Amino acid sequence: MHETPTEAVTKLIYQYAERIDAGDFDGVGELLHHATITFEGYDNTVSGGDAITRLYEHSTRRYDDGTPRSKHVMTNVIVDVDEELDRAQSRSYFTVLQAIPGSLALQPVIAGRYRHSYERVDETWLVTSMHVIVDLVGDLSHHILFDLAP
Repeated sequence: MHETPTEAVTKLIYQYAERIDAGDFDGVGELLHHATITFEGYDNTVSGGDAITRLYEHSTRRYDDGTPRSKHVMTNVIVDVDEELDRAQSRSYFTVLQAIPGSLALQPVIAGRYRHSYERVDETWLVTSMHVIVDLVGDLSHHILFDLAP
């Protein structure tokens, strides 16, 4: 069965969550290799697969099992497709849950929104931009390797 553009784009959002929670930062870079990542309230941008892989390696804590011990829960996914231009945009919410045995009880540690743009090239949908908006912050001390405050 052939995927619709909305299904293909939604699948990319879920694949991102799956790869980051697996600690597969190379896979995140591969998925976003055509993309530029921006962050609300910050001027820096990150573009290209290798740079995106390095961003996750240098910002996300991984544990002995190779994962960040997190679950990115993606919700409220809205996809708008322009079939004539082979482009799409999406809006979604994310909530990151984390638990570290003996250190951190299961809890949400951060929540916000993603804004993505996509382009279809040779029948394949590619992420071209990802804008991250952080709305709620909990205890990130076990999750990221830097201070989130601007």
